[in-house]
Amino acid sequence: MRILFIDIDTLRPDHMGCYGYERCTTPNMDRVCAEGIRFDQYYCSDAPCLPSRASLVSGMFGIRNGAVGHGGTAADRRLTGPERDFTDMVDENCFHNIFRRAGMHTASVSTFPERHSSWWFNAGFNECYNVGGRGGESGERVLPVALDWLKRNEGRDNWFLHVHFWDPHTPYRAPESFGNPFENEPMHTWIGEETLELHKRHTGPHSINELSMYDDSTNPKFPRMPGSADDMAGLKRIMDGYDCGIRYTDTLVGQILDLLRAQGIYDDTAIIITSDHGENMGELGIYSEHATADYPTCHIPFILKWPGGKKGISESGLHYNLDLLPTMAELLGVKPGENWDGKSYAKAVMEGAEAGRDSLVISQMAHVCQRSARFGDWLYVRTYHDGFHLFDKEMLFNIRNDPHEQHDVKAEHPEVCAVGAKIILDWHDEQMLKSDSPIDPMMTVLHEGGPYHARGHLDAYLKRLEETGRAEGAAKLREKYKRA
Repeated sequence: MRILFIDIDTLRPDHMGCYGYERCTTPNMDRVCAEGIRFDQYYCSDAPCLPSRASLVSGMFGIRNGAVGHGGTAADRRLTGPERDFTDMVDENCFHNIFRRAGMHTASVSTFPERHSSWWFNAGFNECYNVGGRGGESGERVLPVALDWLKRNEGRDNWFLHVHFWDPHTPYRAPESFGNPFENEPMHTWIGEETLELHKRHTGPHSINELSMYDDSTNPKFPRMPGSADDMAGLKRIMDGYDCGIRYTDTLVGQILDLLRAQGIYDDTAIIITSDHGENMGELGIYSEHATADYPTCHIPFILKWPGGKKGISESGLHYNLDLLPTMAELLGVKPGENWDGKSYAKAVMEGAEAGRDSLVISQMAHVCQRSARFGDWLYVRTYHDGFHLFDKEMLFNIRNDPHEQHDVKAEHPEVCAVGAKIILDWHDEQMLKSDSPIDPMMTVLHEGGPYHARGHLDAYLKRLEETGRAEGAAKLREKYKRA
């Protein structure tokens, strides 16, 4: 069997045609979707990049594997401790080793391990290719390596190939020669002029005034990436930059698929298309950043074309990305790991049966410290460090009616908040009892100075807020964080 895993960084499902987007961003991936299964409620358990892949690869929630942030102690996966054998069982039972155990030759084209010093990601691969861009490269450097591997392995059976593209991630870096396919197309956005004016008064990094996180600086190497936006034309430039990154990636994916077709193996190749996380594109006043434990950041696409599996259907059950481990193990006849937190949805793949969970708990510790419960129509968000966005401790959104989180309805539905809080509490207790450590890594993040992307920036940001007409927000931050 052959399996191709397309890993596209920072890809929102609702910016893909197969998920209903009106712009033509993903024609090649849409075709794969039509030949397989689209999962509509798929989430990373831990956001953003490093924590998401740590959970996927280890099969454990971040609260157990320890890697929940982008810096400090909690950016590293925990050591196993005295129980560690000659090889670490976390690596022995990792996602990539599922395919090795199934008799496959495994290869990866990705700069993720070097970008985040997360070398555990390479466990289970026979071959690893690093083009050296540390996540700053465009796909034009990745594609030739992937195509070359496929050409050199033509005629070979039983392989798993992981190909990782960063292009939708900021800074938007699709080559200038690609142009802008959406230059003369309108935006398809929920943001109007009134909302944009409200967002221009927002307090917090990666607002419409500070797309570079804490300021509006730009880099001439990335002409598609503005530092801020003042009007609807500026907003369109942001949306076009993101969508161009997606469309450009789709063209690269299309070339890989075309090669599989030319080699006569496309129909018999399993294809997985997914992302590590989504992206805030105006939700909660945040732009071009994966900064929260909410719907736009943690909701990710998942498309699976599986030979012998269901075709042309969608599945609406709640799933974590770490559920992929037991699913692949079951589909490939591999014994599951004893410490995995995932739940197989192989029946959805082979029979079209609903195989989702009743609820999910999703987490973010790199930009903010939040844990959220996703259940029914609801998203309940609990904030422990707001990353200078002045979020309330509790927020509640009806995702079915309000997917862009414009209306916090906690005051109207305290009973729903109670349900969400209990889901998080029960999940926390269960995970801590299963954990080999008595320490919740979120507490480590908080005690080491807060989320990595919020450390050391507050004083300069307070000054910027005051200089850009947002003194009221600065005053609230000064009071909250005890600044003179």
